Amino acid sequence: MIRRLFSGTIALGLLCMATACNNKQPDRNTEHKSQATESNQKDTVPEKKEPVPEQKQADIKYSFIKKKDWQNQKDSFEGAKHLDLLIAINRVDSSTIKRLDSIMVPDRYDLPLNAYMPFPETAEALKPVKKMLIFSNLHQAFAAYEYGKLVIQGQTNTGTKANPTPPKLYYCNWKAKRSVSTVNSSWILNWNFNVSNFGGIGFHQYALPGYPASHSCMRLQRSDAYFLYHWAEQWIMQNDQVVANGTPVLLYSEYPFGKPRPWFALVEDPKAMTITQEMLNDMLQPYLSEILEKQKQREALVAKEQPVQM
Repeated sequence: MIRRLFSGTIALGLLCMATACNNKQPDRNTEHKSQATESNQKDTVPEKKEPVPEQKQADIKYSFIKKKDWQNQKDSFEGAKHLDLLIAINRVDSSTIKRLDSIMVPDRYDLPLNAYMPFPETAEALKPVKKMLIFSNLHQAFAAYEYGKLVIQGQTNTGTKANPTPPKLYYCNWKAKRSVSTVNSSWILNWNFNVSNFGGIGFHQYALPGYPASHSCMRLQRSDAYFLYHWAEQWIMQNDQVVANGTPVLLYSEYPFGKPRPWFALVEDPKAMTITQEMLNDMLQPYLSEILEKQKQREALVAKEQPVQM
């Protein structure tokens, strides 16, 4: 749940870890323990999000405001009522934004989140694809599509320069409400969905400092990780063999390490981070034939296993 921010004295949060995870598949004993730990917690499956309606791109201008300035404004700071927009624009979570020396703010808050983020509402190339998840290293953002219509998008933090998230096509494999990293046992990965079983890469909830900081995974804020955990589809296994792939996940572009954060360019050019439908279609074209073939195989397997209706 997003809580109101900036009113009264701002309490400093705990420092975030600088690295994220390696999340190879847990053994069955570990998985059962995790399920037992979670059994007493009530989780509501998120409602299916309706596709985002098509909108014309609105005019938004951005600027920076210093921490002391918005602290002095307290309740009069309009952004205090729109925390979801501010953390998305700055690619952070609600804990990290309290510690930033300055934040980037828009000149208006009356638009839906999608108007402030880079991905388009439609992707013509994805119209025949049931579900598709896309992460961008450059934009530090993600988007989920159903049959070419945007379902959700938001901020992410991917791998560091030393442990980058490799751009390529992945597929959703296994998932776990709670995993323990095989790299560091203190790294707890909630709502974890693996996409590279041997590479140990996945997307999950973890601290978002506002730049690539993980051990090759794609970090998400809790609400987004929770939604994608229930929205995406796992692989189908038979006799320890993968017989059908899960939801395709495309990781693309490179992050410009050593340079200013790319979204800071919005201050000079509000369209600097826009991903047009044409750009998205061009990026997807090399992978579409494989994605559609995998989808066809999965649909055939599922149809074969469904009982015949009498």
